[in-house]
Amino acid sequence: MVEYTPDVRAGRLGAADYAARFADTVPLMSASQAMMEAQRCLYCFDAPCQTACPTNIDVPSFIHRISDGNHRGAASTILESNPLGGMCARVCPTEVLCEQVCVRQTQQGKAIEIGRLQRFAVDSLMASPAPQPFVRAAATGKRIAVVGAGPAGLACAHMLARLGHDVVIFEARPKAGGLNEYGLATYKTTDGFAQKEIAWLLSIGGIRIEHGYQFNASALKTLQSSFEAVFLGIGLGKAAALNLPGEDLAGVRSAVDFIAELRQSDPATVPIGRRVVVIGGGMTAVDASVQAKLLGAEVVHMAYRRGKEQMSASAAEQDWACTNGVVLNHWLAPVEIQGSGPDGRGHVCAVRFAEQALVEGRLQPTGRELRFEADMVFKAIGQQLDEGVLAVSGLSLRDGRIATTEDGATNLKGVWAGGDCRAGGLDLTVEAVEHGKKAAAAIHAAITSAPTSVETGK
Repeated sequence: MVEYTPDVRAGRLGAADYAARFADTVPLMSASQAMMEAQRCLYCFDAPCQTACPTNIDVPSFIHRISDGNHRGAASTILESNPLGGMCARVCPTEVLCEQVCVRQTQQGKAIEIGRLQRFAVDSLMASPAPQPFVRAAATGKRIAVVGAGPAGLACAHMLARLGHDVVIFEARPKAGGLNEYGLATYKTTDGFAQKEIAWLLSIGGIRIEHGYQFNASALKTLQSSFEAVFLGIGLGKAAALNLPGEDLAGVRSAVDFIAELRQSDPATVPIGRRVVVIGGGMTAVDASVQAKLLGAEVVHMAYRRGKEQMSASAAEQDWACTNGVVLNHWLAPVEIQGSGPDGRGHVCAVRFAEQALVEGRLQPTGRELRFEADMVFKAIGQQLDEGVLAVSGLSLRDGRIATTEDGATNLKGVWAGGDCRAGGLDLTVEAVEHGKKAAAAIHAAITSAPTSVETGK
């Protein structure tokens, strides 16, 4: 390999550029804008938008309240079904869920902006003098452990606390929120909203968070013996490996780690290469690619081994990447990450790809290769569970994740699970919330003889 000097540095832009590039990409609606948009809704009976929502938010009802000027009532309707409704309004792929099936979309080609209306209602409530619409039930004296302060764990804890139980959340990281805090593009959740939402959620009372917790098989046994029930919302903590030559070179890193660093830092202090290659086809790959461009990278290639239609990133996310100057490459499988220096073990300098094609339904190399120069390479091919720890704990696994029933019960007595760690999911924030809700209802039923019933305050 030829000698190569990587161009990786922070501070490629001026302060004003960073502020503009990492500002909120979808501004909050004004009250008049929200009312006008809400009045477009047909308030359908048996509304397809509600059916398409994983948390079953009564979409026509909350939109009707906005049109009446009842913003608090609208927010209460949302949060009754989804206690993380503010974050989901920002990051949920509404274009492939509720908005895709909106009757206005099928009739006129322009859906009601459900996500933006949801954000308007929830943000209005949180900015009000009395942002907590719920009343906690009388204390039951029951204690539940929740492992992981991500969307599933937080939703489970919130519902259990509303039902009068005491909840302790055990979290490894310094901040609660999981991927809402560490795994989403900075421009999607500006002004520290993830922590503001968590502060609101905790204001119901009855929830305590312990940070720095390390989950393992012995820890699970301790929790089982110390609490009435245990909910596992541990996410997927290990980045999937490419298993390619050169994967360990300097300048090659996990896209999730890059996004987390950017979320916890001033963008001006985060180093970025002049030429970046992102390997993957999901939302994480898009977030990493776009933010690399926003940090000042000149060329960003995003490469996926299949076609556009097979990418897990939605069409809107793909369009967003292109709008921001990311070059999307399809049908390319990485075969080698190349390094500089005489032995090829220096800093990463390029990625070699083999072109792919479908032959009788199977991916096959065409024989053509491409090489993209790179100062940095981000791996965004998904995350995995630490199966070793889970196997020792006695939990049953399926496809590398925790096997559960529909309500989240595992094969271990008194242990439930939800979110990304649970087998068979879509890896969406909104789905993780629903997992937490269902598990909370099942836990409540298991540890008490009372029906699941919560109250809404005025």
